[in-house]
Amino acid sequence: MSILSVPSPISRSYSSFSISISREPCSLRVLPCQIKKSFPKLRDGRRGKGGVVVMSMEAGIGVMGTKLGMMSYFEENGVVVPVTVVGFKEGNIVTQIKTEATDGYNAVQVGYRRVRDRKLTKPEMGHLQKVGAIPMRHLQEFRLQSVDGFDPNQRILFDEIFKEGDLVDVSGTTIGKGFQGGIKRHNFKRGLMTHGSKSHRQLGSIGAGTTPGRVYKGKKMPGRMGGTKTKIRKLKIVKIDKDLNVVMIKGAVPGKPGNLLRITPAKIVGKNIPKN
Repeated sequence: MSILSVPSPISRSYSSFSISISREPCSLRVLPCQIKKSFPKLRDGRRGKGGVVVMSMEAGIGVMGTKLGMMSYFEENGVVVPVTVVGFKEGNIVTQIKTEATDGYNAVQVGYRRVRDRKLTKPEMGHLQKVGAIPMRHLQEFRLQSVDGFDPNQRILFDEIFKEGDLVDVSGTTIGKGFQGGIKRHNFKRGLMTHGSKSHRQLGSIGAGTTPGRVYKGKKMPGRMGGTKTKIRKLKIVKIDKDLNVVMIKGAVPGKPGNLLRITPAKIVGKNIPKN
C-alpha cells in the first residue's frame, strides 16, 4: 500500500513548538522548535537574562529562627562576648523536595512557625497537607548541590547540623528608620555650625551644570532607610542550649526582637562551595 505524499503541507511555527499538518489522516506531528532564543545560556544549561531567575546555592541546609534579643556572654577564660540570642518555634519541617528532573534545580523547602488553620489560604493548606505537615507561616527554599537524605515532613534540628564554633550566615530584615537625611543614611559630614556658615546638614551640590545637565543615577541622597533584607556573614556560634532551645551567635544580626532569621552555613569558597 503506497502512502500519498502531499508536496505542500500546511505548516505553522510558534515560539515553543513547530506544528506540521499534512493531508494524510492522523499525521499531526509536534516537534521541538529549532529557533534559538537570544538569551545567553548559563553554565548549568538554563537561560539567563529574561529567562529563569537564578537563586544562589547554599553551602548546606539551614534553619529559620526568631530573634529574641542581645546579651553579654562570659566565656570560660572570663572574656565578655556580645551575643544575639535566637530561639526556635515549632517548625523547620521539610515541606517539599525539588529536583532537577521535576523543577530544574535541587532545593529543599522548609516551613517554620506553626499557626492556626484559618490563618492560611486553602491552596497553602493543600500544599502542606500533601506531605502531612502542620500549618506553618513561613516557607523558604535552600538550594543545594544534592538533596539526598531529605524526606518530606522531616524535622530539621539545629544541633544536628551545627555545633559550637561553627561559622554561619544570618539573613533578616533590618529595622526600618523611615525617611532620613544624608548624614544618618550615608554618613556624610555636616557643615560648620558657626563662623557665618548657612549650610549645616544640607546635602550640598548634587552635580555639575550644563555638562552633564542632570543628576547621575545612584547618587547618594536622602531617602528611606532600613527595612531591607540584609545578610551578615561568618558569625560564630558561641553556645547551643538544648534545654532552652536557643542558640547564641556572636555579634549583631539584622532586625529587632521577634523578627524572622534565616541561618545557613557560612559560604567559604573552595571549602564548602566550588570556586566557579
